[in-house]
Amino acid sequence: MKMKRVHIVPLVRQTIELLKELQEVTGSNKYLFPSQRMDVRPMSENTVRVALRSMGYSNDEMTVHGFRGMASTRLNEMGWPPDVIERQLVHVEQNSVRAAYNYTEYLAERRKMMTAWADYLEELAGK
Repeated sequence: MKMKRVHIVPLVRQTIELLKELQEVTGSNKYLFPSQRMDVRPMSENTVRVALRSMGYSNDEMTVHGFRGMASTRLNEMGWPPDVIERQLVHVEQNSVRAAYNYTEYLAERRKMMTAWADYLEELAGK
C-alpha cells in the first residue's frame, strides 16, 4: 500500500471465485494485475484511468477514486457503521485521541459488509 500500512482484506465467496478465474489468466505471477510490459511489475495506476477513458467516460463522469466514493456512499446508505466502512477503505482516523487508542480492525463486521456489497453488485449485474 502507498501508506506502507498493513491492511487486512476479508475475502468473500465472490472475490475468491474471481481470483480463481484471474489465476487462469495470470498463472502464478507475483501480481494479480501485472504490468502489460513487464510481468515483474504491477499494473500502472493509470491503467484503469485509461480503460475508463477508452470506454467513453470523461473525468467529470468517473474516476478511479470515484469507485471508492461510490462504494462509501452506497454502504452508508445501506446502513453499515461508518467506522467499519472507513476501516475497509483504509482511511485514517482524523480524531488524534481516538486514533491513538482505537486499533480495531472490525474484521467480522467488514466480512459481513463485503458479503453484502458483493451480493449487491451481483444483483446489479443480474446474477
